[in-house]
Amino acid sequence: MAESDRPGTGEGSTKKGIRRAGPGRLVVGGFVGTSAIGTVLLLLPVSRAGDAGAGFMEALFTSVSAVCVTGLIVVDTPVYWSGFGQAMILLLIQVGGFGAMTFASLLGLLLYRRLGMRTRVTAAAETKTVGIGDVRTVVKNVAITSLQVEAVVATILTLRFWLAYGDRFTFGEAVWQGVFHAVSAFNNAGFSLFSDSLIGYVADPFIIVPVVVAVVLGGIGFPVILELRRRIAPRQWNLHVRLTLIGTGVLLVGGWIFFAVVEWGNQGTLGSLGLDGKLLGSLMQSAMPRTAGFNSVDTGAMSDEALLGTIVLMFIGGGSAGTAGGIKVTTAAILVVAVITEVRGERDVTVFRRRVDDGTVRQAFTLFALASTVTIAASMLLMVFEEVRALPLMFEAVSAFGTVGLSTGVTGGLDVRGELLLVVLMLLGRIGPITAITALALRQTRRHYRYPEGRPIIG
Repeated sequence: MAESDRPGTGEGSTKKGIRRAGPGRLVVGGFVGTSAIGTVLLLLPVSRAGDAGAGFMEALFTSVSAVCVTGLIVVDTPVYWSGFGQAMILLLIQVGGFGAMTFASLLGLLLYRRLGMRTRVTAAAETKTVGIGDVRTVVKNVAITSLQVEAVVATILTLRFWLAYGDRFTFGEAVWQGVFHAVSAFNNAGFSLFSDSLIGYVADPFIIVPVVVAVVLGGIGFPVILELRRRIAPRQWNLHVRLTLIGTGVLLVGGWIFFAVVEWGNQGTLGSLGLDGKLLGSLMQSAMPRTAGFNSVDTGAMSDEALLGTIVLMFIGGGSAGTAGGIKVTTAAILVVAVITEVRGERDVTVFRRRVDDGTVRQAFTLFALASTVTIAASMLLMVFEEVRALPLMFEAVSAFGTVGLSTGVTGGLDVRGELLLVVLMLLGRIGPITAITALALRQTRRHYRYPEGRPIIG
């Protein structure tokens, strides 16, 4: 009997297997499972500072926020959690940033020196690699790059905390602060061991600049970092790298100027600072909304214009296949170019003398529509649940979906319904709307026929 004729080995069986446990579903299961394990660890009495144990919602929310590298909190991290609890949060951040499934693939690679086909397919889905054969190299490079950047940033922060603030920290405490904030920054988590985040260091370039650099590097995505390591010359960059770097630069500089202008005289944020503090504060506020939840000024004191600008940056997010959230810079770039192309009446969407295929354009518009629908619906639900102004509630919803972690102070006062809604938004934002919906779909089919064309009137 030929192998294709054996029961369970033909093409139909393969398709059924993909439907039962496709890469998307495994990634979803990995993040949900890791969040559940993190919740259990944070519920341990040793995780809570003091005698009482952590509450279930506090543990669940913190675990999901750490695994999804968001940074939204309902309790004060340095006060509520013990040293063990903070270490567990740091571990969850590292696992979540690296990708639950990619992390499992790395462990399998180290322990067994090989990867099974299902594990390799799963890692390919997580790291956005094109060929399954590249996964082994990609997983290694991702791990090495993460550790290298985190080590460098941790060293700089440790020395700064120890040498400049020796009256506050011993050397051991400075090391812990440096390591925690370096890992949190590169993984775009935004968790801080200071109750006011980095507001106390707004004018210190040796704290702010390394954190911003780590956040941007983690946010542009591993494919861009690995491509830059292979090819230095800009003319050799592929289309994805060019769009990501140019888009990131435009948003970073544009946001820097925007926040400096609108908040320059605001006494609650930049107004009371000197020139250095104003420049560093506006830089921080430009870099963080697209990726991480650190803040060096009081977000709740920002003007409505600044809040709206922050919402836009959080919705766009950072680079693909990195630790940032949002619809991603490349998606926003394709949308802009596609609209310009349609306005001009041109047929093909072209960028840097490269034609973008129709499937990619459709995916960009689909992701934008799904993300818009989810954030608007979630914002409306929060308005039903809470008696708070609409703009701050929308800010919290977009921050959760964009896995950013910035807050105007609303999150800590939400009821259980609001907290659960933000938990769902963080999971959706980290996994990705398309991945989540694909993973949850019972069937994935492709029609082998096409209907006659119809032309409804648009506009």
